Amino acid sequence: MRILAIDYGKVKTGLAETDPLQIIASALETVPTKDLMPYLEKYLRREQVSDVVVGLPMRAHGVPGEIEEDIQKFIKKFQEKFPDVKVHREDESYTSIRAAEAIFMSGTKKKKRRDKTIIDRVSATLILQSFMERQN
Repeated sequence: MRILAIDYGKVKTGLAETDPLQIIASALETVPTKDLMPYLEKYLRREQVSDVVVGLPMRAHGVPGEIEEDIQKFIKKFQEKFPDVKVHREDESYTSIRAAEAIFMSGTKKKKRRDKTIIDRVSATLILQSFMERQN
């Protein structure tokens, strides 16, 4: 079964997944947030997912980011629709910065580095990797 990671955003949401053996985390897709639930419904019909990791946006001094209220609504809706999938939270502090650095270091051309959808997917991958490392 796979683990799916979600870097939830007001406009776009980055997604990452593990392989079925839960060894490797890979960027999956960036979807418009308004289309997230239909996308997940389709994805979960096609793939076996045991767990979902949702990024936890934290500000300085341990205060959740302003989008946390929207994330809580999404999680509630997700759990109602998919009660068998465990939902976890993972601190997503600085994942966008780390994602941009990783994309830069990979030698990606400047025009492509500006594509926010790539940063969203890589951020979700970093959230997933962090979660997986804590599980070991």
